[in-house]
Amino acid sequence: MAAQVDVLVVGAGPSGLTLGIDLARRGVDALVVERADGLFPGSRGKGIQPRTMEVFHDLGILDAVRSAGGAYPVGMIWRDGQRRGERRMFDPAEATEDSPYTEPWMVPQWRTQRILLARLEELGGRVAFGREAVGLEQDESGVTVRCADGTELRAGYVVAADGGRSRVRRALGIAMTGETVDPHPVLVADVRITGLDRDNWHIFPSSGADDGFMAICPLAGTEDFQLTAQFPEGTTMDLSLDGVRKLVAARSHLAPEDVTDVRWASDFRPRAALAARFRQGRVFLVGDAAHVHSPAGGQGLNTSVQDAYNLGWKLGVVLRDGAPTSLLDTYEEERRPIAAEMLGLSTSIHRGQARRGEATRQLGLGYRTSSLTEETRATPGPVRAGDRAPDGTVEGTQLFDAFRGPHWTLLTMDTDTDAAQGYGAGVFLIRPDGYVGWAGETTDGLAEYARRVGAEGARRVP
Repeated sequence: MAAQVDVLVVGAGPSGLTLGIDLARRGVDALVVERADGLFPGSRGKGIQPRTMEVFHDLGILDAVRSAGGAYPVGMIWRDGQRRGERRMFDPAEATEDSPYTEPWMVPQWRTQRILLARLEELGGRVAFGREAVGLEQDESGVTVRCADGTELRAGYVVAADGGRSRVRRALGIAMTGETVDPHPVLVADVRITGLDRDNWHIFPSSGADDGFMAICPLAGTEDFQLTAQFPEGTTMDLSLDGVRKLVAARSHLAPEDVTDVRWASDFRPRAALAARFRQGRVFLVGDAAHVHSPAGGQGLNTSVQDAYNLGWKLGVVLRDGAPTSLLDTYEEERRPIAAEMLGLSTSIHRGQARRGEATRQLGLGYRTSSLTEETRATPGPVRAGDRAPDGTVEGTQLFDAFRGPHWTLLTMDTDTDAAQGYGAGVFLIRPDGYVGWAGETTDGLAEYARRVGAEGARRVP
């Protein structure tokens, strides 16, 4: 007999672990399986965008994430062994009451995943390492997943969070289309280096057609640097310690022996790709299994985490609160356009056609056109149904603290507080993922909407 769970999550990357946390806190019986024997060891997705910081606040890991990382340093341009000037990597933005996090926070991906795993286990969730999903079959009541070791797992729903080369997506026959963002291959490595300060992101521009740029960024909260280097098309890269030493010596003023260790290294060709569908029957795609980004702009990990955050509450209300299964159709409806938009942004930044600024923070993303969104006011205020619900203070209550948890929140704005001015007057039903689902001048029509989406038990603020 196959082991039975409500939800099987394939892949223990950022999106898979986030989904596991969200399901665990909702009392959903879920299992995360990961083909590797442990968590991903590298720094790859190191930038946590402001919207994802808000998600992490809700999931209960914000303090750990902030303790594990730090702010991004200013870029420093080097040429011929001399500092040639600073370059800001991001457009600056000041925190406000409604947006307390406005700039990206640097945390190496391996540390983010450790924090996510610890939170998952704290909530009673499970990860089975060394368990590779290789095939699946669906029927009316669930999905049977076959593993490489010959075992089978049975689940009501399966979520593919197994990366850009997703075995689950391929087993479903879902196409992934896209483009090569840049034909030049890139090496990325976590290294130990002496002779460079940790106050700057060190940038070594290309000196000619036979090489490419190199950047060395101190990884906040660690003794490591992340090294990124571009190579001419067709280059075979040497990822060894000796190879990295030769690279650093050739493109900078540093000596080979200044590189004391290579802790992790990989190579890739920047590309952008989007899955034709994010759902097939009882199987959903999240993260890199659904969309693959250039690392420029730091959108991949963040979009992936927010995929899981969108899907988690919907699976929860269907499995635990009796909401109609049609609610699950809105996952692809809402997230695929967002992924396409973020792919375009990442590609534009990679090609130098856009800067890292307001759009990369992801605070302006929303679901105004979603079938889950109902705006019933004749004259909507600054915040409309479908928008991200901002932070603020209402009668001594911090809104993000009130929203925190797996519940819906009913918010009435009829006072002269700063938060009311930011929202506009009205009644707002805030979804578990922090977006306004329904907005009205009064509560007329609210009960019907709440029944449709499983929100009858919403908490009231104030």
